[in-house]
Amino acid sequence: PLCFYVLFEANSYSGEFGIYCYESFRPCTAASQCIRPICFSFCVSRFDYQELLHNSTFCLVPRGRRLGSFRFLESLQAACVPVLLSNGWELPFSDVIQWNQAVLEGDERLLLQVPSTVRAVGNERILALRQRTQMLWEAYFSSVDKIVLTTLEIIKDRVFSHVSRNKYMWNSLPGGLFVLPEYSTHLAHFPFYYLGLGVSPGQEFTAVIHAVSPLVSQSQPIMKLLQVVSKSKYCSQIIILWNSEKPPPSRSKWPPMPVPLTVTDGRRKTTSRFLPHVSIETEAVLSLDEDTVLLTSEVNFAFLVWRSFPERIVGYPPRSHFWDPVKRVWGYTSKWTNDYSIILTGAAFYHRYYHFLFSHYLPQSLRTLVDRTANCEDILMNFLVSAVTHLPPIKVAQRKQYKELPIPQGTKSVPWANPEHFNQRQECVNSFANWFGYMPLVHSQFRLDPVLFKDQVSVLRKKYKDLEKA
Repeated sequence: PLCFYVLFEANSYSGEFGIYCYESFRPCTAASQCIRPICFSFCVSRFDYQELLHNSTFCLVPRGRRLGSFRFLESLQAACVPVLLSNGWELPFSDVIQWNQAVLEGDERLLLQVPSTVRAVGNERILALRQRTQMLWEAYFSSVDKIVLTTLEIIKDRVFSHVSRNKYMWNSLPGGLFVLPEYSTHLAHFPFYYLGLGVSPGQEFTAVIHAVSPLVSQSQPIMKLLQVVSKSKYCSQIIILWNSEKPPPSRSKWPPMPVPLTVTDGRRKTTSRFLPHVSIETEAVLSLDEDTVLLTSEVNFAFLVWRSFPERIVGYPPRSHFWDPVKRVWGYTSKWTNDYSIILTGAAFYHRYYHFLFSHYLPQSLRTLVDRTANCEDILMNFLVSAVTHLPPIKVAQRKQYKELPIPQGTKSVPWANPEHFNQRQECVNSFANWFGYMPLVHSQFRLDPVLFKDQVSVLRKKYKDLEKA
């Protein structure tokens, strides 16, 4: 029966729980008072089932026609702690999911003990149980695709047991589907486990500069950018991803630097900037466009911020998305406001694991779209990281607004100069949202500035005084 009785919060102030009879909507002194035939249509016409689910703390999940019941998934979706009343039911994916952290099990032969059982659960455990129901729902059960993919990944872990996920990976954020054992099976190699393990990321970064213009002058912006980045005490090496139609210049054409410089063929693919290059040995990656204008102090400050938030994208140039209720599509805007949801990877730090995830988790169709339009790779990376973390990127203070420089004479037009560039990016936002099945981007108004930034005190007291210069 649909509505015999449901456990839900009887008094939002006292926090007491009780069994309510839907027929008279009064507290039941015993469960037997509620176990009476109630007309299905009567329940639906008088009460909103979804509202009751979402307002409930505990939801009874008795057996259906078989041991299981779809009430179980309904409870997970509503963040209502399932109270199982189906002796002998083997829960889905139980060989990897620790269900005792998300559900309560009762004995269907001892129904009268259920009220005392749930009353004995403390508030802290209730919160932990409800949080775990949401984590498991989002990670494995929110779509048929995820259920099928989870099944296949569990089978793969069984076959290739020497390279498989452990239970911690399956039962903690972001879930086993975002943890690719081909990359590593060690928890400390993934950015989203640092906090739980009490470890910190490395103290150096690798700069990857995306170059699309041929080198025709020593005064080009990329030359100054190389000098700026190489002066950072945290810089381990610089990789130039050469995506120009002309061959790269010899090493003698590049300026001398205190860190190793490597020029890699990008095969003229926009997505090549996010390939898992074996030459990247540091955990942190600084992604840069060839025309980015930054100071060494800006690079240093952004890197220190990233070390505190290694699972996120941390950088300078922000953008945002919005919902257009008239056209019923997602929009993309580059207006400078306090609200943002995207950090452009033309000047941003992130963990190198996202290169591997970008290349091995995302479908080939999305990467082909990016390469065909020579656009949107930064938006796709933001979609991916936000889908993993359910968090927005982080913007840091900057000396001045991020602007692309004019195109040098005699060089080929870069993608952002194309009039269709903006329209393509808006179409990309909708294409990416369709594949993910929802909008993973998260809005934020959070910005991190250095201590005493813009404060009316002596610049001698400020560590990053250069950031305040025009």
